Amino acid sequence: MADSRGLGIKIEGLRKRYGAGDSAVDALKGVDMHVAPGEVVGLIGPSGSGKSTLLKCLGAVIDPTAGKMTLGGEVIYDNGWITHDLRALRRDKIGFVFQAPYLIPFLDVTDNVALLPMLAGMANGAARERALELLTALDVQHRAMAMPSQLSGGEQQRVAIARGLVNRPPVILADEPTAPLDSERAMAVIRILNTMAMKYETAIIVVTHDEKIIPTFRRIYHIRDGVTHEEAGEGRPIDSP
Repeated sequence: MADSRGLGIKIEGLRKRYGAGDSAVDALKGVDMHVAPGEVVGLIGPSGSGKSTLLKCLGAVIDPTAGKMTLGGEVIYDNGWITHDLRALRRDKIGFVFQAPYLIPFLDVTDNVALLPMLAGMANGAARERALELLTALDVQHRAMAMPSQLSGGEQQRVAIARGLVNRPPVILADEPTAPLDSERAMAVIRILNTMAMKYETAIIVVTHDEKIIPTFRRIYHIRDGVTHEEAGEGRPIDSP
């Protein structure tokens, strides 16, 4: 079971129905999850099982139908959004890491990472200092002034992880972050996510089909037909580089 240091991510009875009447589809049928601060948990399941819908609900991209969601000790949804500023919620409470890095091509690495805190009102100098701190932690500080087109695929993904962490959100949602990577780079990304989760007390959910990384999770949520089932993972050690 997850430890009790804090709520991190807590989902209770989450439901999502598309449509109405005879054509209604229940994509989520009562999802329960808990991910503690500092924990990286896998979310797996076949196509159409509800993974994407769950991630979109957690990311405040779509509206759930019912249930309760708590992020970082704050209830954000309880049969309705608690806040009406979902843009600020996504900016301040949730970090996103995608399969593709989606870096802004005309900004250098530092500004790609510093942009979010700047948008949140942080002074430019402080935002860039925080960005450099994360780039250093991810061992890509030597590329701080480079443009995204000058980076390798692995470097781009590290910058994307730094961007996801820069506002120090209590939650990171990683959607197939290792899909385009070979085994060595995939394991490097998982190693980084685990290190960053512990360092910044971030709760991380990794949605994946990648058989290379699934054995590294200590806990896995398997979603089938809109319902989650918690399973013990292998927790296989991630070899050092």
